[in-house]
Amino acid sequence: MHDSTGLGPKKSLSSLNQGATLPILCSVILDLDKFIAKEQPFWDELSGLLRARTEDPNRKPPLEEAQRFFYLYQRTSSDLVKLKTFAGEVETAQFLERLVARAYSHLHGNGGESVPFRPWDWFWRTFPNTFRRHWLAFVISFLAFWVGAGFGAAAIGMNYDLKSDFIPPQFSHLNEKPSKRVEREEKQDFDAFQGRHTFSSQLMVNNTKVTIFAMVLGFLWGIFTLVLLFYNGTLIGVVMFDYIADGQGVFLTAWLLPHGSFELPAIFIGGQAGLIIARTMFGWGTNLKLRQRFSRIRGDLLTLVGGAALLLVWAGIIESFLSQYHAPQFYPWKIAFGSLQLCALLLYLTFCGRKRPVREAA
Repeated sequence: MHDSTGLGPKKSLSSLNQGATLPILCSVILDLDKFIAKEQPFWDELSGLLRARTEDPNRKPPLEEAQRFFYLYQRTSSDLVKLKTFAGEVETAQFLERLVARAYSHLHGNGGESVPFRPWDWFWRTFPNTFRRHWLAFVISFLAFWVGAGFGAAAIGMNYDLKSDFIPPQFSHLNEKPSKRVEREEKQDFDAFQGRHTFSSQLMVNNTKVTIFAMVLGFLWGIFTLVLLFYNGTLIGVVMFDYIADGQGVFLTAWLLPHGSFELPAIFIGGQAGLIIARTMFGWGTNLKLRQRFSRIRGDLLTLVGGAALLLVWAGIIESFLSQYHAPQFYPWKIAFGSLQLCALLLYLTFCGRKRPVREAA
C-alpha cells in the first residue's frame, strides 16, 4: 500500500541521496591522492632548489635554472590554491604555504638571509647593471644639461653683455676676460696652489650639491630636476662659448676635461636618480601603492648615489692635483689623460657586469 501522507516516497528519496554521497566522497579522496602524487615531484624539486640556494647564497644560477625555479614557484602557488578546496588536507596545505613563502622571499628579496656587502662585486656588477637598467633616465638627464648649455652659449653669442647675468656670485672670477685669466694662470708657479685648492673645493661643493639636489628634486615629479640640470648646463655653455670665442679652447679643454670627464657624468647620474624617483611618483604602468613602488627602487637609488659619490670623489682629487695646474707644457698630457678617463668610464658603464652569452648545445 501507498502511504497517504507521502512520507514514504520522501524517505525513499533521502535514503537515495545518502547512498549517493559515499561514492562522491570516495571520488574526492581518490582525486586528492592522485593530485598529491602527481604534484609531489614538483614540490620536491622546488624544495631542492631552495636548499641549494640556502647552502650557497652567493652562487649565481644559470638562466635555465632561474626560469625553472620561477615555473616551479608558479605551479606550487597554483597547487596551494587548489589544495585549499580540500578541507581535510591541513598539513599538506601548511607545507605548501611555507614552501611558497620561502620561494617568494628568494625571488623578491635575499631569501630571508643577510647577504654580506661585497664592494668588488658591487663595483664591477651591481653599479653598471643598475645604470644600464635605467639608461633612458640618464639620457634625459644628459640632454637636459646640454640643451641648457646650448641655450647659454646662444644667449651670450647674441648678446655678450648677458654674461654676468648667468655667472653665480661664487664664480664671479669667471666674469674676467678669458685671455687675461689664462695669461695670469700660466705665469703662476707650479706649487702656488693655495687659491687653486680653494677654487677646487668650491667646485666640489657646488657639484655635490647639484648632484644631490638633482636626485631629491625628483620628489617634485622631476620638474625641478630638469630645471636644475638645464640651469647648470647654461653656466657650462656660457663658459665654453666665452673661452672658445676668445681663442682659449685648448686651455679650456685641458682645464675641464681631466676632472669633468667624471664630474659631469656624476651630475647626470644624480639627475638620472631624480627622474627615477619622478617616474615612481607618477606610478605609470603599475597599481602598487606609493610605498610599495619606492621599496622596489630603493636599492637602485642607493646604488646610483653611491656610484655618483665615487665619481665626484675621484673628480675632486684630479681637479686639485692636476686640473688646476696650467703650465702650457702640460696641456697635451692633461687632455690625453681626460680623454682616456672618459673612454674608460664609457666602456665601464657599457660593458661591465654583462653576463656572457650561453651557447646552446646543438
